[in-house]
Amino acid sequence: MAKVGISELAIRDAHQSLHATRMTTADMLPICDKLDKVGYKYIEGWGGATYDSCIRFLNEDPWERLRKLHAALPNNKIMMLLRAQNLLGYKHYADDVVEKFVETAAKNGIGCFRIFDACNDPRNMECATKAAKKSGVDVQMAISYAVTPFHTNEKYAELAKTYADFGADSICIKDMSGLLKPYEAYDLVKAIKAKVDLPVEIHSHATTGLSVASLLKGIEAGADIVDTAISSMSMGTSHSPTETIVEMLKGTDYDTGLDTKLLLEIAAYFRDVRKHYSSLESAFLGADTRILLSQVPGGMLSNLESQLKQMGAGDKMDAVLEELPKVHKDAGYVPLVTPT
Repeated sequence: MAKVGISELAIRDAHQSLHATRMTTADMLPICDKLDKVGYKYIEGWGGATYDSCIRFLNEDPWERLRKLHAALPNNKIMMLLRAQNLLGYKHYADDVVEKFVETAAKNGIGCFRIFDACNDPRNMECATKAAKKSGVDVQMAISYAVTPFHTNEKYAELAKTYADFGADSICIKDMSGLLKPYEAYDLVKAIKAKVDLPVEIHSHATTGLSVASLLKGIEAGADIVDTAISSMSMGTSHSPTETIVEMLKGTDYDTGLDTKLLLEIAAYFRDVRKHYSSLESAFLGADTRILLSQVPGGMLSNLESQLKQMGAGDKMDAVLEELPKVHKDAGYVPLVTPT
């Protein structure tokens, strides 16, 4: 059996989920030499809210960040999260804008585009996918995972088949809220694998405390790659700890082959870096099972918390989380992921 690949999220989704995407490029570059030696499948370093945050809050050029990371990680493919026709904004853009953006991102260092649509509508993904295929880098198409009366394993598997027909190189199960339960992960991976002969990657947040078990069951069902975050940037609204997953699989048919000693050195670095962002730290650092009902994604949760505080309504979080399922139903059970 092939070994399981690990995609590291420390310099993108982990800090987006924990610190509202405020990590600076200057805090990323010193550790890139060690990150580059680990042997990850991908290092996620761009996309999502990083583009917005660089411009809005950090006074950084997001393109310069990408070029610097690309230069500092010569042995790794940098993954970016792309919102399909939304690109990195909150509305649909014209096809020519999408095509040029994807082309330019590939030229500046993106090695894998993870493309998703908040509505799981392939029509919104077609232009970005074609442009990514044309760029010659890896194209991964993601299923935005939601738990509703309308989202079933059969429908997800059919969606994966559509992605395969689009020319996807791999499929991602994107569990942005930590809703994917272990045995459901097993069944979902099996259902997708029965439909498509493509690698499957699992992305699951640790918000509800389910993610470590869900990754393991997904791997047992045949998942080829899993997303993790180095331990000092893990758990809470972030992701399962890289070292934990590596150690769980060590000596088995699923052994990742990654060096735990090197990972511990990386964890020590980020443990110090994390102190720089303590004022932005999400209050959701343990397992928050309220999310099983509200279904709020990790990155959305930390931003929602921050926005409520800015409006002098920081004490209203419980009421907001209680209201969300009602709004979710009224809105037609759309998956809760940017920009919905």
